[in-house]
Amino acid sequence: MTEPLKIAYSPCPNDTFVFHAWAHGRVPGAPALDVTFADIDITNGMAERGEFDVLKVSYAVLPWVLDDYALLPCGGALGRGCGPLVLTREPGDGPEPTAKDLAGKTVAVPSERSTAYLLFRLWAAAEVPGGVGEIKVLPFHAIMPAVRDGEVDAGLVIHEARFTYQNYGLHCLADMGEHWERTTGLPIPLGAIVAKRSLGAERLRELTDAIRTSVRMAWDDPAASRTYVLEHAQEMDPAVADQHIGLYVNEFTADLGENGYAAVRGLLTRAAAEGLVPPLGPGALDIV
Repeated sequence: MTEPLKIAYSPCPNDTFVFHAWAHGRVPGAPALDVTFADIDITNGMAERGEFDVLKVSYAVLPWVLDDYALLPCGGALGRGCGPLVLTREPGDGPEPTAKDLAGKTVAVPSERSTAYLLFRLWAAAEVPGGVGEIKVLPFHAIMPAVRDGEVDAGLVIHEARFTYQNYGLHCLADMGEHWERTTGLPIPLGAIVAKRSLGAERLRELTDAIRTSVRMAWDDPAASRTYVLEHAQEMDPAVADQHIGLYVNEFTADLGENGYAAVRGLLTRAAAEGLVPPLGPGALDIV
C-alpha cells in the first residue's frame, strides 16, 4: 500500500474547507493524506527544512524553498479586500494615530517569513519615516490580546481578525492589502500550496487535480465540511467562519490564473528589488 502523503495546513476555515473532501477520502483517485495542523510560522519552517510532501506556506517564503518545492496553481489564499491589517489600541480623546506614529514602536507580527510581514515591510518603507522599532513574533491568535493589553504598540493581523478586531477595542491603522492593491492594481497573494518536486511532474499535476476537485466539492456542498471546519476553528463563531471562507476561498483558490501569477511575481520581484528576499530564478514558479 502506498504511504499517505504527509501534508500540513492551518486549522483556519479556508484551509479546512478546501481540503475537507480530500482529507476524508472523498476525492476519487486521490492519494490518502496524513494531515498535520500547524500555524503558518510553523509550516514555513517545515518548508525551509524540507519536511512533509505538501504544505500551506506564505508566498513570502517561496524564494527560500522553491529548489525543493513546486508552487501548485491552486488551493492557496489570494484575493482582493483580504489583506493583513495593522491594529493599535482604540484612540482616546486625541487624534487618531497615523503611520508616522509607528516610528520606533514595537510591532507584533505572525511570522518574519509571512506574506503579511513582507507586505508590512513594503508599506512601512514607504509610510513610516525612520522605520518601526522592535518586531515581535507571536502566534496570530495572540496578537490582538497583546495589542489590547499594551504588551506591544501595534499588531499585524491576518485571518479572521479582520472581522473581530473591534471586539478587542482595537483600531485599524492601515490595511496592507488596500495599500498593495492601490499601488500595484494586483490581487493580494497570501498563502500558497507547495509540494515536493521530488514527487515528479506527473504526480504534482495529480495533486493539483485533487485540490481542484476538493475545492469544487466544498463549493457544491458547503454543509459537508461544516463540522470539520468548526472543529478546528478555535472556538470561532460560525458566522465569522463563514465570512472567512467567503473571503479567502475564491476564484484564485481554484486556479491562480494569469492575474494570480502576476501578483505572486509582482510581490516577490518588488521585495527582491528592496533586498527583502532573494531574487527568483527563471522558471522558479513552474511545476516542471
